[in-house]
Amino acid sequence: MTDKRSFTILGAGRSGIAAAGLLKKNGYEVFLSEENQEDSLKYFNKEFLLKEKIEFETGGHSERIYDNDVFIVSPGIPPESEVILKAVRLGKKILSEIEVASEFCKCPIIAITGTNGKTTTAVLTGEIFRNAGYDVKVCGNVGLAFSEIVSDLKENSIVILEVSSFQLEYTENFRPDVSVILNITPDHIDWHKSFENYLYAKEKIRRNQTVENLSVLNFDDKILRDELQNSNAAEAFFSIKNDIQESEIKRGCMIKNNRVIYFDKSKNINEIIMETHEINIRGNHNLYNSLAALISARAFDIKKEIIKDTLIRFKGVEHRIEFVRELDGVKYYNDSKATNIDSVIVALESFEKDLILILGGKESGNDYSVIDKLVSERVKIIVAIGESKNNIIEHFSKIVKCESTESLDEAVKYCKVNSSQGDSVLLSPACKSFDMFDSYEHRGKEFKKAVNNL
Repeated sequence: MTDKRSFTILGAGRSGIAAAGLLKKNGYEVFLSEENQEDSLKYFNKEFLLKEKIEFETGGHSERIYDNDVFIVSPGIPPESEVILKAVRLGKKILSEIEVASEFCKCPIIAITGTNGKTTTAVLTGEIFRNAGYDVKVCGNVGLAFSEIVSDLKENSIVILEVSSFQLEYTENFRPDVSVILNITPDHIDWHKSFENYLYAKEKIRRNQTVENLSVLNFDDKILRDELQNSNAAEAFFSIKNDIQESEIKRGCMIKNNRVIYFDKSKNINEIIMETHEINIRGNHNLYNSLAALISARAFDIKKEIIKDTLIRFKGVEHRIEFVRELDGVKYYNDSKATNIDSVIVALESFEKDLILILGGKESGNDYSVIDKLVSERVKIIVAIGESKNNIIEHFSKIVKCESTESLDEAVKYCKVNSSQGDSVLLSPACKSFDMFDSYEHRGKEFKKAVNNL
């Protein structure tokens, strides 16, 4: 950026602090404003702000925030909040942190979004590129903020960027070299106010792409196949259900006869990458994640041998159907990142039967009926926790044995007493964590601590 706009940054979380430092370093006037008190902020770094001479306030937003030209908004601040509505009335431009950071990025960006699977796909893609010898930064909605690492990038680096609908909502010129949309199902409707708005935000990942860029899409997702607005980008599709090679699709990856096949008709490429059983991470959802990562890697001509070797060795990510331990013939899995019903469906489909399922957390209006069939087929006991436990018990008690506990630690102990050899205990809450924990990561770590203390 070469202009001299001034910036107000709303939210002193990780991305807000990082964006403030990046802009100040590049000579921009910056004011950081946080509604909460300092002692409640996990990533607040007062020493850094004072050292960099960045103006800031905590404990509320003053009128000072409206003195600047551009607002950079934390994903935690919804569009209908009064501070945002007033900024819009005053004609302020509103951007996300990834929009600003991307303007300073001098290397290729692979941006990954979707309702589910973003983190696994981003980390897996990063692992493939790292094994191929690239200087890789995996960031965004996972790990470090984009603004934290962008100054360290070289022209031969590559950014693997996980992006949420919140971050994409306030993008304007953001244009990744490769965009990936894994799937779209209704989520965060309370923030976006409609599914149409949510889809519109997700679509922005590819809206500015040109013919030189690539858009990677899930062919098995009807919304992605039929309802996306047109893009100028070249397209590649992945599928585990359809023989897309025989269609008019020019480029893609698919499962056929239990083999992973990649093809690019424009380059006369048609190659078997590996057998599906060789992929280390389990479940159909991880087949999708693996195919998406594979296409992104082949777009940079990474050899299939490196891709195969990575997929054989990759163990998955923390808090997503993460194996914790086996005790007395019972396996324990941490799926704390499953904060919605669709994620729970993915988790349940990864197991065949004899599950003890820990459900519950901050109530968000879940329609539990959509998992009734899976629960009846695969779950022997549901243990309900958190704010939503009464709703869970009321709904599932007609289908399966149910129990509620006052804490996650109690739930784990109950599972230990009531499990048998060959069972699996799965924490897959279907709910946000904020009724009992700071985040889904906090919830997952506490679950693992409780399991390892058994």
